[in-house]
Amino acid sequence: MEHSLSRERRALPGLPVLLLGGFVTVFDLFVVNVAAPVIQRQFAADFAGVGLIVAGYELAFGVLLIAGGRLGDRFGRRRLFSLGMLGFTLSSLLCGLAGSLNLLIAARILQGAAAALLFPQIYALMRVLYAPQQRRRAFAWLGMTLGLAAIFGQILGGFIIEANLFGSGWRMIFLINLPIGALALWAARRIPESRVAQAQRLDGVGLWLAAAGLSLLLLPLLEGPARGWPWWIAPMLALALLTLWGFLRWERRLAQRSDDAVLDPALFRQAGFAPGMAVVLAIYATASSFFLCFALLLQAGAGLTPFQAGSLFAPASAAFMLASMLAPRLTLRWGNGVLSAGVAIYAAGLALLMAQALWGGALAHPLRLLPGLVVLGFGQALSMTPLLNLVLGLAPERQAGMAAGLVATVQQVGGALGIVVSGVGFVPLLASGGAAERYAQAFAGAMLCNLVAMGVALILLNRINRNSQKADLK
Repeated sequence: MEHSLSRERRALPGLPVLLLGGFVTVFDLFVVNVAAPVIQRQFAADFAGVGLIVAGYELAFGVLLIAGGRLGDRFGRRRLFSLGMLGFTLSSLLCGLAGSLNLLIAARILQGAAAALLFPQIYALMRVLYAPQQRRRAFAWLGMTLGLAAIFGQILGGFIIEANLFGSGWRMIFLINLPIGALALWAARRIPESRVAQAQRLDGVGLWLAAAGLSLLLLPLLEGPARGWPWWIAPMLALALLTLWGFLRWERRLAQRSDDAVLDPALFRQAGFAPGMAVVLAIYATASSFFLCFALLLQAGAGLTPFQAGSLFAPASAAFMLASMLAPRLTLRWGNGVLSAGVAIYAAGLALLMAQALWGGALAHPLRLLPGLVVLGFGQALSMTPLLNLVLGLAPERQAGMAAGLVATVQQVGGALGIVVSGVGFVPLLASGGAAERYAQAFAGAMLCNLVAMGVALILLNRINRNSQKADLK
């Protein structure tokens, strides 16, 4: 008993630095949205260019998440946390010093890769270092920290850009990570080391096939609308599908040999798991595309400053936090119907914002957008908070770790895919009319894709609920 208490006492000082690591990875995901219009103007970038600044981070983060977790198990979680934080800090410096759009995109991809090394260690260290009661408190703190990171990414990001510290403009949103990273690296020395004696090997072939296939799929779809769909798009998409097919074949072979597969395709044959993953993909695809397109609408279309645009998200963020706290209780009482209701509320908020942008004169009076933003934030939390628990519950217990890694990957890849798909609706509608009118039409066109995704999610959720009720009757 004394040994256990001693271990907990030693582990507790590590919590602030773990929370700090989670904060910076999510903060840097959201802060770029409010900075995107400013970066677009400086580099004279098109939608594909600014989209890659966000999507490149999410794609690298998502594809390498499982690898980051495996490397931490094998070589030490504290070591990989520190290595990831060092890489994140150095790549943030590269982002802040980038002299061209291409260099910024490359630095963001490196930053996402470093985040993928860093982030899985937070969950793993909390799981193995803390006793059950402390673990629940730690994960509650982590959930609140990640939510606050998303909020501050919008509001604080806008303030930093507008303050123009030392004439740095948008670059300070990345350079601010340098002292934070240095502090985290110094404090990480107090975290006890942890590793798995018989850790799974890293499936390097599967990892590279997945990364190549997803990159070949997303890049041409992102570039296509801006370039008028040149001839090389079709061959690249065909190569992407071939590469992803090769990835699935390779993973099936590894799983049949009981080897260290990243993904066992048999997992998708479990009742409800494949539709559940499709719901995760659809819902998370809507989030990143909304924040990016809405930031462009507010700043490039309505003429708001970065701080004004970021502050407009504050009520929506408050609604998101409130719904996140209510979601577990509502789900306990009403079951998975809460999730379907959340998607419907989310879609209603988005439809209201589209109508206000097109016909409500909201761009001339942006405060009129607040009701739609509050409804959207509330529905978004009711959609996302219970969703992960539902989908993970559809996987067999023996494959819970693989399912969790896959869900986390699909969340990030879904965000990147959402930006790609929204560009198909956003870019063509920027061609005519005045600035405000063009951006209102482009926003509505892009969000129409999101409404379709939410409709698909509702259909799949109803199917999962019906199958679950039939299983309970048996």
